[in-house]
Amino acid sequence: MPGKTPQDWMRHTVELAVENVREGRGGPFAAIVVRDDEIVATGVNSVTATNDPTAHGEIMAIRAACQALNSFQLTDCELYTSCEPCPMCLGAIYWARPSRYYFCATRKDAALGGFDDDLIYNELLLHPEKRAIPGYCVLNEMAQRAFSEWSARAEKLPY
Repeated sequence: MPGKTPQDWMRHTVELAVENVREGRGGPFAAIVVRDDEIVATGVNSVTATNDPTAHGEIMAIRAACQALNSFQLTDCELYTSCEPCPMCLGAIYWARPSRYYFCATRKDAALGGFDDDLIYNELLLHPEKRAIPGYCVLNEMAQRAFSEWSARAEKLPY
């Protein structure tokens, strides 16, 4: 019997997002991590329920999958998310290194629903000091010590 299709997994993901809204737990976003045609972990948006601005569905699913697999990388896994990842979640996806990810709604759809990630996407193109929340580099030379220590450490586990 053939395995599930990306459309099957996405239907499941969207149902988790709808359920999350109906039960009043958080925003309309969910994600699942799949490996070998099995769900490793799920996650739903819990930002308002936990007062944690990083508790997006993708982040929650990635954290749970990494714990379940006892690994900081999701090699040989696929991630399904109900909406195109925001910049934070996209960064987490790249750090987790699944083989691929799928999304259903686009960031334009999210903007129409009141979730406008375009601001952040646009801000990333600006020099840190020119952003709406400006950023300033301080004591750069001092920070190099930590990188030197890391580079010299024989026992490091590269990621």
